[in-house]
Amino acid sequence: MSDLSKPISDAPMPGRTVQQYIDEIPVWPDGTQLAKLPLTGMQLRIWSLATAGKFFEGLVVFMTGIALPLIDRSFNLNAAQNGIVTATALFGILIGATLLGGLADVFGRKRMFIAEMVILAIFLIGLTFAQNFVWLIFCLFGIGMALGCDYPTAHIVISESVPSRGRGGLVLGAFAFQAVGAIIGAGLGFIVLSYDPSVEAWRWMFAAAILPAIAVVGGRFFICDSAHWLMSRGRRDEAARETHRLLKREPQYPKSIELTDHPNASEHHNDRHIAVLFSKKNKRATVLAAVPWFLQDLSTYGIGIFTPVILAATIGAAGHPHNVPDIIHNVLLSAKGTAFLDILLILGVLTAILLVEHAGRIQLQIFGFIGCAIGLSLAAASMDFGGGLKMTLLFGGFMLFNFMTNLGPNAQTYLLAGEVFPTAIRGYGAGFAASFAKIGAVATAFLFPILLRTIGTQSLLIILIVASLLGGIVTWMFRIETRGVLDDVSRTSPAV
Repeated sequence: MSDLSKPISDAPMPGRTVQQYIDEIPVWPDGTQLAKLPLTGMQLRIWSLATAGKFFEGLVVFMTGIALPLIDRSFNLNAAQNGIVTATALFGILIGATLLGGLADVFGRKRMFIAEMVILAIFLIGLTFAQNFVWLIFCLFGIGMALGCDYPTAHIVISESVPSRGRGGLVLGAFAFQAVGAIIGAGLGFIVLSYDPSVEAWRWMFAAAILPAIAVVGGRFFICDSAHWLMSRGRRDEAARETHRLLKREPQYPKSIELTDHPNASEHHNDRHIAVLFSKKNKRATVLAAVPWFLQDLSTYGIGIFTPVILAATIGAAGHPHNVPDIIHNVLLSAKGTAFLDILLILGVLTAILLVEHAGRIQLQIFGFIGCAIGLSLAAASMDFGGGLKMTLLFGGFMLFNFMTNLGPNAQTYLLAGEVFPTAIRGYGAGFAASFAKIGAVATAFLFPILLRTIGTQSLLIILIVASLLGGIVTWMFRIETRGVLDDVSRTSPAV
């Protein structure tokens, strides 16, 4: 083996934190250093498996909006039951993010990373064979619980295993699979109905996710646990072993690891009551993580789930079908339109990945909130026109909204929630933020059909415009920039 293939030193470097080892770039004998630190095989494995949760969320939640007319017909639902169907998975996410996501701080990241996907697979199977409304709701809630657990857990699993430089892009890269899942869900709905144009076709839509979920369960058994979490529990030897597994490369560097606590890691792992999130040290982070996320979920889930309904109400593409062929026809149309608009979600998050380490989380979140408000304003203005101009403004507004929400608040709120809290309560804090945000999503999913009928599409869009602007204001008031830092981020003062 050439001398240039060997690190300059294999000697242990005492007094280093887990993150310092992860961030270290090997220096070779000739004095050269890599321009950037490549990910190890284990880091790539963790990242790829973490994308699954966001993919399944996009697939299940947004596919429910497409399948809703079929589910409605299959179970003869009334208006209130329709609202319950769309809101149940989101309510499950709300509960799961706190009750299960917080358990990652107790039982470890890896255990909950596996458990959440097991729960998802079980309830997907149950949903496929649901024979009544109660069983349908029970299974949708269980699916939501699993996805809620994934909100903090998947983010943390990535954040605690990758280098600080580039962490934002990697987390957002995983988050992008929510949009991929939404598009696949729309495409899957179209394909299933093309081959099986029946009311019961919705079962095949959800059944298609079962085998991929089981495959992900198997893959998650073969990752290392978070050394950050192990250190927060005082398990130093195990943390060193898991750090070595995480950084396994050829040639191996470093060959031995000696860990020390982070100098700012003073939070005790038993502080898991709600008050710790609103202590003087953490309250700024809690407000920043939770409130803007709540405000963006109002519009993101409202627009995402009910795009077909809004388009139908605005441009008259769907009417009020009463027979099965008309229902199938309208679902196919909505699947096509939804898939087209969801492409902008992917473009938005890809742009966020490119900009997040340069512009920072806070600037992108504020800019995105403003862009969402502009997009919603165009859609609201379309109600005052007719013909081609109306359709242009409506689609243009929704396209701008989808792009800006994933460039800004939909992506950045998810990213910030997993970065602004200390390791010992990171799962608890991020879980609380996600569950608080889903209050907005649940309210939107349940109330949207009612508000569309009572106050009209334009008035509803105006409410969402105000929510977006308010999200930008709160982000600025409680700003904390986490770019390039994790454990040592200041949670009590604004970004500079």
